[in-house]
Amino acid sequence: MNALILADVNVAGASRKVVMQASRNGFFYVLDRANGKLLAANKYVKVTWADKVDMATGRPVWSEDTKKIINGVAKIQSWPFISGGTNWFPMSFSPMTGLAYVNTFNMGVEYETLPVDQVKNLKEGDRSGGVTVRQRTLYPDPDPRGYLKAIDPMTGAAKWQTGFKSPNYSGTLVTAGGLVFTGELTGEFIAVDADTGKILWQFQTPSGIIGQPVTWERNGQQYVTVTSGIGGVYARQPDPNLTHVPHGGSLWTFKLLQQ
Repeated sequence: MNALILADVNVAGASRKVVMQASRNGFFYVLDRANGKLLAANKYVKVTWADKVDMATGRPVWSEDTKKIINGVAKIQSWPFISGGTNWFPMSFSPMTGLAYVNTFNMGVEYETLPVDQVKNLKEGDRSGGVTVRQRTLYPDPDPRGYLKAIDPMTGAAKWQTGFKSPNYSGTLVTAGGLVFTGELTGEFIAVDADTGKILWQFQTPSGIIGQPVTWERNGQQYVTVTSGIGGVYARQPDPNLTHVPHGGSLWTFKLLQQ
C-alpha cells in the first residue's frame, strides 16, 4: 500500500480538497476526498503495461504488449518493474510549491508467459503465482536506477528530477523552509532544494537509509531525525553500489540552523 496524502490543490482554477497517491503501478492519482471523483490519473514514471487510465471508470487501458500477454504466450518488456514506480516509503507534499516529492524507480522487467503444457502438471502443494513467468530486471544504461522527483499532482509531470545510481528507499520530508530531506541506500542523508532539486547538504551515515525522516521541535529549535540501517528487497539485488554498504541500525538527529 502506497501512502495517501490529504491536501488542497488547484483544480481548474479552484481549490479542491483531495486525496492523492503515487501508485506502484506508475500512475499518480488525485481524487476529490468528499465524493471520490477521480480528478487526475497520469503517468509519473515510465509505464508500458497500460496506455492510460479511463477517467470515467478509473480502470487502466491495456497497452498492446499487455494484450499480447493476456491473449497467449508472449515475451515483453514491462515498466515499471515488480517493486513499482515507487513503493511503501511515504512521499510528501508542499502547499507552498504545490508539488509532491517522491522517490521513484527507473527499472523495468522482462516478462514471458509459458505454454500451458509446461505448467498443467502442478500438484497439490506446488507453488504457483497463477501465471508462470521468466523475469529479468532491466536496468537502464546509462540512466540512473532511481529519481527523486518533484511532481505536479494534476499532470504527473516532474518540475525537476534528481537521479541516483541506486534507487532511494527512504521516504521524503518537505519543510516550510524549502528543503526536502531523504536518504540514500548508500547511507547519505541529504537536503535538497524544493524548487530546483539541487542537493544542498549531505551527511554520511554508517549504513543505508530506508527510514522516514521526521521533523520535530523542542524549546523553539527545529530538529530532523532519521534511522540508518540497510534492508529490504532491493538491497538483496545485484547492485554494485551496495556491495560494501554495511548492515547496522542507528538513529541520527540534526539541528536546523537559521540562515
